[in-house]
This record gives sequence, structure tokens and C-alpha cells, in this order.
Amino acid sequence: MIEDLWYRNAVVYSLNLETFMDGDGDGCGDFEGLIRRLDYLESLGVDAVWVGPFQPSPNRDHGYDIRDFYGVDPRYGTPGDFVEFISQANSRGIRVLMDLVVNHTSDRHPWFQSARRDPDSRYRDWYVWQKERPKQWDEGMVFPGVQEATWTKDEEAGAYYYHRFYDFQPDLNMDNPEVRTEVRRIMGYWLQMGVAGFRMDAVPFVIEGTHDGSGGEVPMHFEYLRQMRSFLQWRSAGAILLGEANVLPPENAKYFGTSGDGIHMMFNFFVNQHLFYALASGDTRPLAQALKATRALPPSAQWAHFLRNHDELDLGRLTEEQRALVFERFGPEPGMQLYGRGIRRRLAGMLGDRARLELAYSLLFSLPGTPVLRYGDEIGMGEDLSQKEREAVRTPMQWSRERNAGFSAADTIVKPVIEDGPFGCAHVNVESQRRDPGSLLNWMVGMIRLRKECPEIGWGSWRALPAGSSSVLALCYAWRGNDVVVLHNFADRPVEARFRVDAEGGEHLSSLLTEDEQHAGEDGLHRVMLPAYGYRWYRVGGFGYALRAKRDSGAGVAW
Repeated sequence: MIEDLWYRNAVVYSLNLETFMDGDGDGCGDFEGLIRRLDYLESLGVDAVWVGPFQPSPNRDHGYDIRDFYGVDPRYGTPGDFVEFISQANSRGIRVLMDLVVNHTSDRHPWFQSARRDPDSRYRDWYVWQKERPKQWDEGMVFPGVQEATWTKDEEAGAYYYHRFYDFQPDLNMDNPEVRTEVRRIMGYWLQMGVAGFRMDAVPFVIEGTHDGSGGEVPMHFEYLRQMRSFLQWRSAGAILLGEANVLPPENAKYFGTSGDGIHMMFNFFVNQHLFYALASGDTRPLAQALKATRALPPSAQWAHFLRNHDELDLGRLTEEQRALVFERFGPEPGMQLYGRGIRRRLAGMLGDRARLELAYSLLFSLPGTPVLRYGDEIGMGEDLSQKEREAVRTPMQWSRERNAGFSAADTIVKPVIEDGPFGCAHVNVESQRRDPGSLLNWMVGMIRLRKECPEIGWGSWRALPAGSSSVLALCYAWRGNDVVVLHNFADRPVEARFRVDAEGGEHLSSLLTEDEQHAGEDGLHRVMLPAYGYRWYRVGGFGYALRAKRDSGAGVAW
């Protein structure tokens, strides 16, 4: 089967319906509101939208506690609204990804209610039970300091059930073939409704074997991912699985599959954490090593790179010293930190100034993989630390300086808008930035266009270039006979980058951002003076790249 590898040169935009745009005036974002803002997303130049959970839910965990996998929560609209959204998005060339949350259900899901009431219920073995409290009942929590156990007794069932997350989210027993069949049925249903794939939540927990609470190791069933991909491709050749798996290399290779038969894309948490260390320290060497450590991928696989998402900035893969430095620079107050491992702030609040924001996003667009943007980051939204835990970074989108930031006309809204301070909606909003040629929003639109004009990054091979300074990260991409070089200076002072480009025409570099033309010296070295937090994008050999491009007849590759 020829796969559609559209994601290789795409830009993805992530959002949650609840806080994006209220279309029906009830104070909560919904599909009607999202449809009204599709023209905005099209103007950004994004190729796909990842929409957070929208199925019926008690909403005790931002929709990740689902009680019906086949519906649309009435707060967000109807299945008809969803289908209209898919149609309108596709007509603008925007694909839709949705969350696949199948590690657990809500404790109010009919399956769990049946399982707890009747030990002979067909759903009893859809969950994980122990008659007595396991020895390891209070270990392995995802939310330390907030979550108290992973095994909780259900009085009606007379047994303890396993929950990797909160106690209102009982884990499904993925070792049960009936559960895996149901998961495929859920996938098939939403594929038929028009989605282009799934962002798969908590992948390591989905595929780990059944826990018995003894503390012994459980097997990881990577074959489950192969089965899901096979089903996905059978139903829709262009659909993808984008996995959330915060795992260390080389373990991550198992998720993609040795022959590329696992998930299509995976968020690169390892690079993300070292990227923030580079921003905090000015030292790019650990970041370069993280990129190299996650370099080897099957031909159809791809990393998804990001700066911030809907959760805390997780720093758990850094050393104690590295993590302490990132905390000191970007989350020095206890109220900014979460779970002992993360920072509950948005990027603009952490970095503070335009120069470092541009550096960070220029780097994101130039990393080997698919960039994923979080709603509001394109205008530099801040966080609301008065909100509990992760809610600090989940405030309503700031569309204008008007009431409720243009998010809703209701008197009461689902979450408070940021109104005060430098990140208040009077200062940070879409409408003001649209009219300002020098705004962050208009700069971001230009960078998205630039990224898509450089398919070498999404499709090609890459190598790090020695640049003569630990504060400079220099990457060179090659694809179809063309090369692109990107430079980033993480220092707070100007630095001269000295590097050699061993490629045809490598003595001549043409800037993709300015009218700068660089020519190597007699020694073959380019010398580029980068300002503090400066960045440069170059084409190698001038702008005749379209004439030099070599045809590639690989599967899924389009001219």
C-alpha cells in the first residue's frame, strides 16, 4: 500500500474546544465557534488541527475522563456540528486529528458501572481488579503530590481497581482482546466521521501489561501498536497515529516499530527538555546530543516537535543540576512548578522578551520533524497562575481587547480570561496583532510559510555542523540535491559562527530571511556574526534550487 506521508512537511496546530471560541453564547467553546475561526487557522498556514477531547465527559480532568467514546459532549455541540466542522476544515485543506484516550475511562462510563455492580458482567474483565489491596497500592502515580494511590477500593465491587491516573479514571485492561477490539471500533467510527488520525494519549500505559500490584515488571506489548496501525491503514491510507510517549532513547525506537509498522509520529519530549535547558543555559551541546540520540527512524516515521502543550513543561528527563537551572530561570517560584518535575507556564511568560521568543520558534520550525503549535502561542499569550495545576495554561483564546477577549458574549464563561498585566487581553490579542506588520503573529505566519518552503527539513537527512561555539546550534539539511543551513545563537551576546558546508555550492549561502549573501573564505569557512539570540536561515548555492531538485519516486512523495 502506498502511504500518504502528508505529515512529513506539515505544521500542526493544537487546541481545546472549551477555551478556543464560543459560538452559541453559553460561555464554553464549541464546534460552532471553531468553525467561525477556521479562516483564521487557514490564514496561519497550518495543515492540521489537533482538537482535544470532546466526547461526553464529567469533565473532572479536562475531558480526559470519557464516559461515551462514540458521542459529542452537548457542551460542544452535536455530531452534526462535528461533521460540519470536518467538512469546513477539509474544504480549506486542513486535516483534523483528535485525541484517542483509551488507557482509561471515566468511572461514570456504563462499562465501569456494569463492571462494579456485577462480577459476572462482560465488562468486569475490561478493567483491572484485585480482591485485596496490593502491596504497591500507592506507587507509580502520574501526578505525585496530588494523586494519592494507583489502587482504590470500590465498595460496591468489593475489590480494588487500578488507575494509573486519578481515581475517577479506572484503567482499561488492554490485555483483554475484547477491549482491543473495542478500541479499533472506536477508531473506525471516528475515521468514518472524517478525522485524519489520532493523537494517542499516554501510549506507554496503554501498551503495558496488566498490573497485579506486586511491583514486578510488566511486559510492553508493542504488537498492540502494530495492530492499531494495520487497522488504521486498512481503513484510511492517509490517517496517522501521533503518540504521546515520554520515553528515553533508544526505547523510543520500539514505538515506531523496527520496520516502521508502529505509530507514525511521536512527540519528542527528550529533545524538548534539552531545548529548554539550552534556552536556560546558553549551552547547545546537550540539545545537539539529544537530537543525535533520537535521530534513527524508519523511513515513514517522524518526530513531532513542540515548545509547549496543554500540560506542564515536563523536565523529568534532565539531570538534577539541569532541572534546577531551568527551574531557576523559567519557574523560580513554587507556584510556578508542578509535580516536582515541571513548570506550569506558557512560553511567553517564561522567556519574557521578543528576541528569545523568535529564537525558540525559529528553532522549532527548523528541527528535524513536524512542528506543533499550541493555540495562543502565536500571539504570545501568558499563563494564569491563580488557576490550579495545569489549568494555568488553559485560559481562553484572546481574540480581541473586547469583553471576554472576544472569546464569548456570555456573562459567565467556562474559565477566566487573562485581563490584567502585560499578558492581559488588552495588550495581547489577535485583532491588534493582525493590524501590526511587526507583530509576533505576523512574524509567525511568515515563519510557517518559510518552514513549508523548506521541505528539506521535513523530508531530508540532517547533520550538525561544528560552529566554533557551544552557544550556536548549526544544522544542515539535504534532500533531492538541495541543502538548507539554519543557525541559532542561544547566548545573550553576539557570537561569530564559523562553519564549513560540505555540499555542492557550499561556498555560497543565500539568506531566506534577509538580502544577506554569504561566501566562504579561502579556508572554506563561513563566518557569520549572530546577534544575541539571533538566527539565520540559508539556502546553499543560491536560489536555483528548483532547477537543481532531483526527482524522488518514493512512496507517498508528491512533487
